[in-house]
Amino acid sequence: MNRDAMGLIVKRDDGSEIVNYDDQSFPSYIYDGWIEPNAPWERVPHFHEDIEMMTVKSGKLMYSVNGKNLLLNEGDTIFINSNQIHYNYCIDGGSATYVIFVAHPSILMSSVPVEMQAIRPIIDNPDIPYIRFRYKNEFTEAVRNIMHSLPEKRHDPFEITLSFFRIWDLIRKQSACYGATKEVASDPHMRYFKMMNRYITESYAGQVTLDNIAQSAGISRSLCNTIFKDYVNESPVTYLMRFRARKVAEHLRSNSGTLTEIAAMTGFGGTSYMSETFRKFFGMSPSDYKKKYREISASGGYVPAPGAGGGAGATG
Repeated sequence: MNRDAMGLIVKRDDGSEIVNYDDQSFPSYIYDGWIEPNAPWERVPHFHEDIEMMTVKSGKLMYSVNGKNLLLNEGDTIFINSNQIHYNYCIDGGSATYVIFVAHPSILMSSVPVEMQAIRPIIDNPDIPYIRFRYKNEFTEAVRNIMHSLPEKRHDPFEITLSFFRIWDLIRKQSACYGATKEVASDPHMRYFKMMNRYITESYAGQVTLDNIAQSAGISRSLCNTIFKDYVNESPVTYLMRFRARKVAEHLRSNSGTLTEIAAMTGFGGTSYMSETFRKFFGMSPSDYKKKYREISASGGYVPAPGAGGGAGATG
């Protein structure tokens, strides 16, 4: 695990996440996490080839998958399929704790027949963007128990693989029983969002306008606004500002430059505008964030959300 990336969702140029695996020789990430308002990983849309599982241990939160906002209460679990746009966020200023499991499907592909008969029919199915295990569903307790056991196994590839197969068996049964996710179908606008997200990722340091963002996907300004509203519940320009603020946080954590230099590298016209925007999204000034990171990093942790008394953060 790269400790410098803890608490941040690091992306490739195409917008996909570089998952911070616990062990670079085995593609899985397991953590007891939490989320509070202004946490660095709140409302950061991303996607990856890995599947993602989250079980809420306490509180409640919202999970957005391809623009569909899903309420998760204590005890609920959600499965996010490969390459779906997703992120989580707080409800009414509250907090939540959870277990998160991100793993590459290749762990399950022990043979070609297994891959083709049990794995591909789910990960390649555009009509299964997610599956929720909640209420008194017959599989909810079983998948929750497995998820709760994972943190103590996070450095044991065999035990993780065994648990992953058990989880996958429940996913297959759930999808067969309920016809996947009756609640949502594949969205043709996902391709446009990914194209615009990639443009922002590649161009955020320069001058970027709403017209530029819309043109990167070959669509109108109106449709561009609609897609961003549907997927991230904010305007393209606000999304751009949030993205730039996160890049500021990355530079602050890596000590790469003065505030003036960071402002220039992240597309802000000056330090005042950068600080104002950063405070809006992170709840503290860049200087306070850097100081907090140094203090927490020195003690072996990482920057918590403002008001959090410590704990473990996560990927989204």
